[in-house]
Amino acid sequence: MEFLCYHRDRPDSLALREELIEEHWSYMDRYAKELIARGPTFAEDGETPSGSVHIVDLPDPAAARAFAFDEPNYQAGAYRDVLVRRWRNLLGRTMWDFPGGPTGGNRYLVLGLGSGEPADVEVPDGRAELIAYGPLLSDDGTAWLGTAALVEAPDARAARAVLTPERYADIEVHDWEFGGRR
Repeated sequence: MEFLCYHRDRPDSLALREELIEEHWSYMDRYAKELIARGPTFAEDGETPSGSVHIVDLPDPAAARAFAFDEPNYQAGAYRDVLVRRWRNLLGRTMWDFPGGPTGGNRYLVLGLGSGEPADVEVPDGRAELIAYGPLLSDDGTAWLGTAALVEAPDARAARAVLTPERYADIEVHDWEFGGRR
């Protein structure tokens, strides 16, 4: 089962995250084979970290919650909240398989949060800029709760356009980059 975990930073948590960077990477190293995508999100200045996204293939919802809540930054209080949702990998690849590679271009996390009749549950045609794409689901996989994508786009507005706006209660767009050890 695939899950999206998005940890949102507490204000002024940068020093704590920097202090724990090796612990965070060591923790993620334990999940290297299970990771589909990972990386930090950034505030509007494009430099200040605002969160951390991980898409991971784990056995069940309990394992996904353990992954999200045992993470060292979460345990130390660096995050204000965590979104954990079952996710379906419609592209069938990891971010490391993205033809555009790990650098270049503007990259974004797009989260469309909704309920009811599913929307955007198939890969849009002609979207070579998609790094990861899939629906957010309930733990049992039966209810659609939104759609999440990692996208390369000229700007946030273009990134937002991968989703059908009127189908969501809210669409968030965050600057994002490929994560991992540097």
